[in-house]
Amino acid sequence: MKIILKMAAMAFMAAFLIGTFTATEAMAGAEAKCKACHNFTAKKKVGPGLKGVFGREAGTADFKKYSASMKKGGWVWDEKNLRTFLTNTKKGIKTLTGDKKAKTKMKIKVKGDRLDEVIAFLKELK
Repeated sequence: MKIILKMAAMAFMAAFLIGTFTATEAMAGAEAKCKACHNFTAKKKVGPGLKGVFGREAGTADFKKYSASMKKGGWVWDEKNLRTFLTNTKKGIKTLTGDKKAKTKMKIKVKGDRLDEVIAFLKELK
């Protein structure tokens, strides 16, 4: 009986640790896409700080190096617009601004589950 209880406890702990590792790994994956150029606070780095980015109007953070296209803003960083931009930043900035000559220094393409992870992470940075 003790052996069965010990085995059940070990199985439970293993399942818990695997679940925790997976969630932590997913968060680390999302962070890895951003942390080279952005802080997860309001503090600037190469790019603007990402704290509060979800729901913020584009180009309005305290950051002086926005491209002319981004400074014009005119949209809010919601899930739809983040997907448009992060899927292909070069095309996304043109779509979001309506300017076929619009540019951004951020050149990434995030797709699939990774895109979902990044957006979920950005939503949590309040």
